[in-house]
Amino acid sequence: MKQVYTGKTKDVYALENGHYLLKFKDDVTGEDGVFDPGANQVGLRIDGIGRRNLRMSVLFFEELARRGIRTHYVCADVEQNSMEVLPARMFGRGLEVICRYRAVGSFFRRYGAYIGEGAPLDAYVECTLKDDALGDPLITSEGLEALGIMSQAMFDRLKHETRQIAGVVRELLAEKGLELYDIKFEFGFVGDEVILIDEIASGNMRAYRDGKVVPPIELSDLLLGGQ
Repeated sequence: MKQVYTGKTKDVYALENGHYLLKFKDDVTGEDGVFDPGANQVGLRIDGIGRRNLRMSVLFFEELARRGIRTHYVCADVEQNSMEVLPARMFGRGLEVICRYRAVGSFFRRYGAYIGEGAPLDAYVECTLKDDALGDPLITSEGLEALGIMSQAMFDRLKHETRQIAGVVRELLAEKGLELYDIKFEFGFVGDEVILIDEIASGNMRAYRDGKVVPPIELSDLLLGGQ
């Protein structure tokens, strides 16, 4: 097993069978010690969040599979904090996709002059290029096409998949009395098929209950029943 990538919240290893192994860490993104799923840097460490994020990812990936939505998920070893996934090519050097249902976090910081904090958004989808030095700059579909990262047709599929998957997550959270405000995904492609990669975990989403944000550990425990 050879390590091929060191990430903010996971490390990636190449397996002999051609698949990859994701090792989950206890780091989450944020700024100044405050959790923010839209941030482009590690903001704090939360003991046990790596395993919880893995359990949540398994929960959501298996639910997506039941609904016929393909992802890179193969299997997981919770005791080893690891998940085996299919190989998929990244868009460019990495692309993050955020689906927003309410104006909070970095979205509100950018556009607060035009919208109230917490105002509803209609599954607004935005993309950022993974580039820590440049602060993960926002990019439009036209920009992605101009840079040769993806065509407009592929972007349309990406946007559809994003909204479909976010809708599943939102539905499952609602069953626990939680409201999903935003969620961050990563996608890759096999041939011309766009598929979800990376994880679906509390460190990449923001959920509220009774008007208050639910911390990542509490969110995980609510969904997993404290496992």
